[in-house]
Amino acid sequence: MRSFADLHRLGDPLVLPNVWDVASARCLAGAGFAALGTTSLGVAAAGGLPDGVGAADAETLRLTRSLAELPVHLTVDIETGSVGAAVAVAAAGAVGVNMEDAMRPAAVHAALIRSVKQEVPGLFVNARTDTHWQRTGELSETLLRVRRYADAGADGVFVPGLAEPADIAAVVAAVEVPVNILFLPGRHTVAALTELGVRRISTGSLLFRAALAATVDTARAVRDGRTIGPHLPSYAEVAAWSPPA
Repeated sequence: MRSFADLHRLGDPLVLPNVWDVASARCLAGAGFAALGTTSLGVAAAGGLPDGVGAADAETLRLTRSLAELPVHLTVDIETGSVGAAVAVAAAGAVGVNMEDAMRPAAVHAALIRSVKQEVPGLFVNARTDTHWQRTGELSETLLRVRRYADAGADGVFVPGLAEPADIAAVVAAVEVPVNILFLPGRHTVAALTELGVRRISTGSLLFRAALAATVDTARAVRDGRTIGPHLPSYAEVAAWSPPA
């Protein structure tokens, strides 16, 4: 099996599904994905907790331990993160972490990246900047931040919300490390992102939100007498993903 870093290839990017529990992870591992990430929104929301404020740290660590046995690489979203959180998930079996700057000073995030790489040199640190996440982004600020994070030792940089091809190309040209883009339905295709030089494409919370929509749609179909999709996993298939109690 290729190393996690080696999966970030020019011309053949890593398409990374993001999971929120053991069942979703086992399902996607069985579908042939070589690596999985966690989604902080999915993990937090599944536990009735807020996202982005560290409320789901314990749930994230428990999930990491539960997924370590799967035959896939696992990278974990530790939100803004800490050295302790990175060390803990690495010890639990993660090969990478995603750490977001939440637009705190770039120097602060860069210092955290350096500290994590000093403590866990082999951990793939994906440094996320939120310049374009739920806000109107400034490309100049994005370029400043991704360069600073790469210089601090980040193994990859992540700019969720970045959509314009020219902006993506500018970020790719700005750093030598792999660039990670969040897949935006209707705005992106894997083929187009590949052409732009993107080496990692994440689904983020997309799969979790799609699962919620499918849950509601299926319940309504039962109630309203509509046909239910034919491609559901069987009870026996799902039961086989976990050992008996």
